[in-house]
Amino acid sequence: MHRFYISPENWSPDALALTGSEAHHARDVLRMKRGDKLVLFNGRGREITAEIVDLGDEIRLQKLHEAETPPLRCRIVLGQAIPKGKNMELIVQKAVEIGAVEIAPIISDRTVVQVDSESAAQKQAKWQQIAVEAAKQCGQNWLPRVYAPRKLAEFFDAVEAGVSPAESPVSQPTSALGGPLQKDIARFDLRLIGSLQPDAQHLKKILADYLSEHQHRPETVLMLIGPEGDFTPAELALARRHGCQPITLGPIILRVETAAIYCLSVLSYELLM
Repeated sequence: MHRFYISPENWSPDALALTGSEAHHARDVLRMKRGDKLVLFNGRGREITAEIVDLGDEIRLQKLHEAETPPLRCRIVLGQAIPKGKNMELIVQKAVEIGAVEIAPIISDRTVVQVDSESAAQKQAKWQQIAVEAAKQCGQNWLPRVYAPRKLAEFFDAVEAGVSPAESPVSQPTSALGGPLQKDIARFDLRLIGSLQPDAQHLKKILADYLSEHQHRPETVLMLIGPEGDFTPAELALARRHGCQPITLGPIILRVETAAIYCLSVLSYELLM
């Protein structure tokens, strides 16, 4: 069945309706009719199977069945330096499919894409919509939030403070590019950064060491991936100061999008299964 997204603030199980672009897609693109069944989700774990009862500007629906999907057992947050071209779109899509719960685009010193406050808002909206479409297609009922792009230092300022960089007294003027971080993103059991440095460790060893020390698997993980050419030495040093452990991605140098998919896949296998 086709899946449609209704935001949490518009989620009303007793008065279901598709509006706006979702109604257009169902009515004018898919040519759905009265009596057709579809699936709704609110991005916060709720799912409803419903039947179309009226086709107008709004598509009114009757609830048939409601279900709840529990959250993933580990919150994996991807901090991704913005790559060239449209590769960020691919990364967002695959991050949703693999199980990331938050995606934080990073403006690295080596980021080629020019980002100002206006383009940052546009990019955030576009990437968030890509996340919605990916969640529809893959059956993910927990919709990852895509944050506005921010510099690495500002990201860490916000993480440590648990507030928006715009609210942080140590933020730089470019902090207007950021948006508020959710409170639970500020606490990470494990912080990782993909690295080409010779002292980078294998993820399996880091996870084994964590399990040995804590007697349980991490419940929240930050995974940082650099841009083309990797993070600068200064950025790597900053990440280390904030507790990020460098992990090796193997003997072959990976493209940015491949590195993101690889790291998320390994974390998903080790921590979500």
